[in-house]
Amino acid sequence: MSFSQIIFFAAELIGTAAFSIAGTLVAIRRELDIFGAVVVGTVTAVGGGCIRDILLGQFPPMMFKTPIYAALAAALAILVFILEYIITARKILESKTYETIVNVFDALGLAIFVVVGINTAATSGYGENAFLSICVGVLTGIGGGIIRDLFVGTIPMVLRKQVYALPAIIGGIIYYYMIYFSINEYIAVSVTLVFIMTVRILAAHFRWDLPKIKQK
Repeated sequence: MSFSQIIFFAAELIGTAAFSIAGTLVAIRRELDIFGAVVVGTVTAVGGGCIRDILLGQFPPMMFKTPIYAALAAALAILVFILEYIITARKILESKTYETIVNVFDALGLAIFVVVGINTAATSGYGENAFLSICVGVLTGIGGGIIRDLFVGTIPMVLRKQVYALPAIIGGIIYYYMIYFSINEYIAVSVTLVFIMTVRILAAHFRWDLPKIKQK
């Protein structure tokens, strides 16, 4: 395994952990039991990767061939649930701290998986197809969150609330073309992560929403 592969593997683990924590906190807020919280946390973490692998024709998806991702997500979900139950429980859930924690971890997972998704498309032989690569990257980033929201019975956030998919799309375009024009990979990754995370966190903090028509 090359150094670059090690870096992306580590990034996938970090992204998996971030999405697992965010998904589990959402499940706790919806008052799911520990099994439900673990399922939602795990699906949030690995769902986008499954969508990516299916689109790229990789069967079975990586989460089944390399169980470390699902195992890490499930273990963290259990840990988060126990900590919430024993230590902080309602104190956090009834304050703005909950929303801040979810948004930070969600932004981190989103940023990492957009980059990982585009990189996976390239290593699968689709690097010359900009549209496919960027779409795969975006779906890798937002896929787990969409499944999470459907599991807890809400319209996916990406379709209704705050600027979410837009920074992923723009970030994906930035990363793809920086790599395409031979910009140093680590610079490209850093710029993309900072951009997506910054825009996503600011959007959540300042309640930036895309235009929509409100029915009377």
